Amino acid sequence: MLDLRGIELQADEREMLLHPLVGGVILFARNYRDPETLIALTSQIHALRKPGLLIAVDHEGGQVQRFHQGFTRLPPGRCFGELYEQDAHRALTLVEQTGWLLASELLAVGVDLSFTPVLDLDSGVSSFLGNRVYHRSPEVVARLGQRLVRGMRDAGMTAVGKHFPGHGNVKGDSHHEVPVDDRSYGTIYMADMLPFERLINAGLAAIMPAHVIYSQVDDKPAGFSQLWLKQVLRGRLNFQGVIFSDDISMAGAEVAGSYAERAYCALDAGCDMVLVCNNQAAAGALLDELKINTDPASQLRLIRMHGAIPGLSYDDLCVDQRRLRIVSEVSGLDVAPELELDDDNIMS
Repeated sequence: MLDLRGIELQADEREMLLHPLVGGVILFARNYRDPETLIALTSQIHALRKPGLLIAVDHEGGQVQRFHQGFTRLPPGRCFGELYEQDAHRALTLVEQTGWLLASELLAVGVDLSFTPVLDLDSGVSSFLGNRVYHRSPEVVARLGQRLVRGMRDAGMTAVGKHFPGHGNVKGDSHHEVPVDDRSYGTIYMADMLPFERLINAGLAAIMPAHVIYSQVDDKPAGFSQLWLKQVLRGRLNFQGVIFSDDISMAGAEVAGSYAERAYCALDAGCDMVLVCNNQAAAGALLDELKINTDPASQLRLIRMHGAIPGLSYDDLCVDQRRLRIVSEVSGLDVAPELELDDDNIMS
């Protein structure tokens, strides 16, 4: 899965997207001006190949929301966690409605999936998760995450839980360093992994592992670890969905070596699709260097990630009564403007 430079598809990017090893595109704020130009861009991408390329975005709400003008300003996860402590039923209802709203607006402009929900625990330790996390309690995170996924599914979009097995207990930011979590497997399993296990049992379609080394379990980051992905995620948790790597351009991935070595490690560990973002030169060299055969099982899993054909066009959705009601309901949970980072370098 690769990215693009701007709001229009360039000739060299078109050629890159036709490469047989490319399966998707991830969009950022730099690819967005307004809904009309985004629809034109996604239409071009979808028309390139059959079956079409997956189009994804990090569109969680709060500090990680790539598209603004013409889109509802979505609350960050922590707002739902705080509301849950006051009124659990209302929090669960609103987060499900937000899932439907998020997915409906993206599907209407041709985006297949968003890398959400964040299932990490709010341990008060992480330096970069901020208000993206729902709550400190694994049970509350599981309940809120499951209801967001249900709302997304109702709109026709699958969900991607992240960052397995849990990024919330390390201070370091894997965009800039290699964080290390030295807790035992048992501690991680009983706390951080509970939301993932609950959502897997409820049919979660995809998961993204963390670029974190859990030193008591393996010496490799989870996204490059056969132990975490094959033995624990596929084996113990019986996960049958898609595993997306986190961006291999991040500093947390550098321990695996060159870009090609990172891609090989992620695929060998069990990832179905590798994300390469914010470095097109490296992405092009990677495509030239990689010598792999596509896995039919991975292809079947990835096909299921395509979004449903929206029931309403973007213009019709804007005046849809269900959408207007939900926008009114969630607007009171909005994030303070100073917390809106919307940085293309804040990846998954």
